[in-house]
Amino acid sequence: MLLCSCLTGVPVAAADDLSARIGVNRVNLAWLSRSEQETVLKQIAASGVTDVRLSLSRPVEKSIWALETAHRLGLRILLEIQLGNKSYYPPQARPRTGYGRLWDVLSLSDLDPDLYRTKLRAALHEIDGLGIRLEAVEPGNEINFSAYNGDLKVYPQPGAATPRSVDALADRSGFERGLKTYVEAVRITREEVRATVHSRNAVIVSAGLSDITAEQADRRGLERLDPGEVVRLLRERGLDEVVDAYGIHLYPGRKSVRALEARVADVLEFCQPEETGKPCWITEWGIANTARACPVDDSGREGPVRTMRAAFDQLIEAGRLQAAFYYDWDTEARYGLWRCGGLSAAGEAAIAPE
Repeated sequence: MLLCSCLTGVPVAAADDLSARIGVNRVNLAWLSRSEQETVLKQIAASGVTDVRLSLSRPVEKSIWALETAHRLGLRILLEIQLGNKSYYPPQARPRTGYGRLWDVLSLSDLDPDLYRTKLRAALHEIDGLGIRLEAVEPGNEINFSAYNGDLKVYPQPGAATPRSVDALADRSGFERGLKTYVEAVRITREEVRATVHSRNAVIVSAGLSDITAEQADRRGLERLDPGEVVRLLRERGLDEVVDAYGIHLYPGRKSVRALEARVADVLEFCQPEETGKPCWITEWGIANTARACPVDDSGREGPVRTMRAAFDQLIEAGRLQAAFYYDWDTEARYGLWRCGGLSAAGEAAIAPE
């Protein structure tokens, strides 16, 4: 079944075709050789994963190698476009300092829409020429968090109270300019994706927003805003005209069943069925396991992972959630699913079909 996009007249897949995208993240594949990329993606495909979130980042050519391999292996691709790519900014743009505690990042308000369109068009043209189909495209990542948006402040020292609303930001006007620029970047993304042959029906997902709490931000000395508030601010600037779904991230920690269910309900409160709003794509979620010994003991997070999946399944059934991508496959010692040469017990639960 196909529905028509009001903006473009291009058919887009119906919700029934888009629900229950259960996948994994594999970040930084552009840092690996082609053979290393092949090894990782073959592990993912052989483990029964059907969907993978990959990044378009520098070096772009190596990012496209990974997309080509994933497509050849039959993996459906959610492409996250890293808006921190300096090719999208004028030469005079300078990153905001992270005071050595965090990487220095450029401000979203400095992004040049014309440069972004030119570079994105070139990358999509190459991707399309290789016959690669993108199932979804997600411009940006955690733009409500200072780790990925230089319009938000990193404090010289952690511990002080951080803003609880947009009114209290150190540079509210800069942040709001960045939101306006972001919506324009999404509009450009939609137009350029719709102009492709193989990916013209791709779902456009807004940047996955961080769920870091105000208390966590205080301890780390980082500005952030609640996802719900940022979605509201983006909607006021026209976001709903250019996206098919909202992106969200979810890292609740190990909690009781009731606490995990409450956390999912709270963070995803703004996700709605298509009939009444926009559904969500969870483009990152995870439960940590810091154990490094082999064989891995994953018993402590298997239960929480199953609780999360059950909560997601209810949201999928209600039409409020269309996808959930676990973070991370193998690179991050805390969240990785591929441990000691195989998929862990929690990993099997995380990627099981809906």
